[in-house]
Amino acid sequence: MADPEFHGVRLSHPDKVIYPEQGITKQALAEYYNAVADWMLPHVVNRPISLVRCPAGRAKKCFFQRHAGSGVPPQLGQVPVEGFGESEAFLFIKDSGGLIALVQMGVLEIHPWGSRVDNPMKPDRIVFDLDPGEGLAFADVVKAAKDVRRFLESVDLVSFVKTTGGKGLHIVVPIARRYGWADVKGFAKRVGELMASKSPEKYLTRISIAERRGKIFIDYLRNDPTSTAVGPYSTRAREGAPVATPLAWEELTPRLNPKAFDIRSVPKRLAKLKRDPWAEMGKLAQKLPSLPKG
Repeated sequence: MADPEFHGVRLSHPDKVIYPEQGITKQALAEYYNAVADWMLPHVVNRPISLVRCPAGRAKKCFFQRHAGSGVPPQLGQVPVEGFGESEAFLFIKDSGGLIALVQMGVLEIHPWGSRVDNPMKPDRIVFDLDPGEGLAFADVVKAAKDVRRFLESVDLVSFVKTTGGKGLHIVVPIARRYGWADVKGFAKRVGELMASKSPEKYLTRISIAERRGKIFIDYLRNDPTSTAVGPYSTRAREGAPVATPLAWEELTPRLNPKAFDIRSVPKRLAKLKRDPWAEMGKLAQKLPSLPKG
């Protein structure tokens, strides 16, 4: 029997099980990305990407890859980035074929930069990664996300939310491509600091694990080319085959179960949605407001 082909990419060993707990195969992963491509591509195409590759499946050895390396499939592009070494290009996805090429490479996580390949040092998105400390429930993360949204609204910024495929949430803010990474990271840090100073019993911006119990770490460090966040609709290399899933703000309730979003449920969810919860993301190019100094 011939190997299946998706968007010009031939899938070798399609029956290889990559999520052993669910029996999910390499072909099933390709079918998943084929199903979500129209929703996912606007957020990952033409952006440098970092990858988590698990050639032998989720439960075996996985590794993080930032640079293109050798043997790059033709469905993927390569872009050198100034300041990151002339010979060390980054991969980027051009179209649906690129998603399938990543499946063929054994990729289980796709982490796009918050910038595009035509100007990679000018980000167009800010990410706030809400990471709960020990002793907190997901409902506490939901409350935190709503607090972050209210703060951003108070400085006239529209934000979007997604699950991470883990225990946290990502708040994403689309911005104009006029700021450098240092400016964007500094802005995100200041937002976290202002929220932590107002509610020190709830939030902190220091990375120390020891201080985090019972608090939400507002992680601003994702706003950096070398510390990316998982992309919308990307699978995770974790038990349960979870998927980082964009949500509408009204879906974010204390009863929400982030484990409900996985490789099998997300395509069904998208088939039922009347509108894309992130439809407006690409239409916004917001200016960074001035914040009170520390």
